[in-house]
Amino acid sequence: MNFTVTPQSVTSVYGLDAVTYFPHTGVTGVDARTADFLSTVGLPTSEVFTSRMDVEDPYAPDVDAITLGSRFDHYGLQCPLESRSWWSVGYLFTSLLALDPKSGKIYAFPEGAVDYIELHRDIESLVFALIELRKVENDHENDHESDAHPEELAARFREVVEAFDPTPFENDESQWNLSLEELEQGIW
Repeated sequence: MNFTVTPQSVTSVYGLDAVTYFPHTGVTGVDARTADFLSTVGLPTSEVFTSRMDVEDPYAPDVDAITLGSRFDHYGLQCPLESRSWWSVGYLFTSLLALDPKSGKIYAFPEGAVDYIELHRDIESLVFALIELRKVENDHENDHESDAHPEELAARFREVVEAFDPTPFENDESQWNLSLEELEQGIW
């Protein structure tokens, strides 16, 4: 399959050490495009997006740490019925991100919320946004060397990501909208 996001585009901003690739064989019940993407392009991790795909499983053998239903049950939390089989992929700022393995869509469970928000149309869109966010972070850290102001960085991020997938900005409470507000207000 052809992807807009390439392995080179991920490693050019995250480096080789911060990208995890997933085996394509032996995985059932997952959208083929999602499986291909994760095995060839991978999933980056950083301080902003912490991947939940670690090798060591901190849970007891009776807890499936990947599926949301099992994890939520373990912590005594309510899990919406339709999302019980979704996979935990990590945390974006303070939101738990989940992948619906059948559709490939990415959902966010904001901290303290009882419901979820559709965040990306697919895993490629999430990684595209993470790459663009990393560029914003780099420009923001080096803003004394450039003329980039927080408002301009936020507008650039929104424009580029929205052209690729408008889903991240459709809900006013999405983690992307909240994070851009924080950037514009100088909280970063």
